Amino acid sequence: MNSQPLLEVEGLNAYYGGAHVLQNVSFALGEQALAIIGRNGMGKSTLCAAIMGISPPHVEGSIRVAGQEVVGMASHRIARLGVGFVPQGRRLFPSLSVDEHLRMAASGNGTRRWTISRVYELFPRLAERKRNGGAQLSGGEQQMLAIARALVTNPKLLVMDEPSEGLAPTIIELLIETFRKLEQEGLRILLIEQNLGVATALAERQLVMVAGEIATETTAKVLLADPELQRRYLGVEPVAH
Repeated sequence: MNSQPLLEVEGLNAYYGGAHVLQNVSFALGEQALAIIGRNGMGKSTLCAAIMGISPPHVEGSIRVAGQEVVGMASHRIARLGVGFVPQGRRLFPSLSVDEHLRMAASGNGTRRWTISRVYELFPRLAERKRNGGAQLSGGEQQMLAIARALVTNPKLLVMDEPSEGLAPTIIELLIETFRKLEQEGLRILLIEQNLGVATALAERQLVMVAGEIATETTAKVLLADPELQRRYLGVEPVAH
């Protein structure tokens, strides 16, 4: 079995002008799903930008995907290494239909594990809405499309930035169930979240980000059982579980 982590971040610093946003961030993701949780403004989305090479800040340090350095690499090349991205806010094209979004993302791929027909099986609601434009979808349907768009690139690793943001609890439950299915099929997941319930439902391993640093590493079990830890690092009242 290959013991090399799928994703390794080491000594990562990121700057926007003079602002030092990420400070010496290091972690590795192997076979186990990983959640990075923290309040707004803690640097979580900057971490996603650095990993994906999308409008990146100035980055120093190392980010390796299956051993290959990706700092300075174009985002489309990072995607070809097997990294799919579900961005915060979905970033869909209002004028493109569901089907057009998926065909555009899937174009150019050879043998595909995740085909358009297969993501329609995963998300039957998208199949029903395949001719509708991105602006005509509900928030939950938009998030399904953002996930489906990432899946048809056939990633080994799925990076998700705040996937539960703005969604109703019933839709969040559906997405959690979907993510668990994907993980069972071998897809590795890096979840960036501020929703403690979602983060702990999807990953046992938890990294807490505070002011651009990994403040602590813990587990979902420990975090859920420690109200003081929740208040201190996340500024939230305890989650019923």
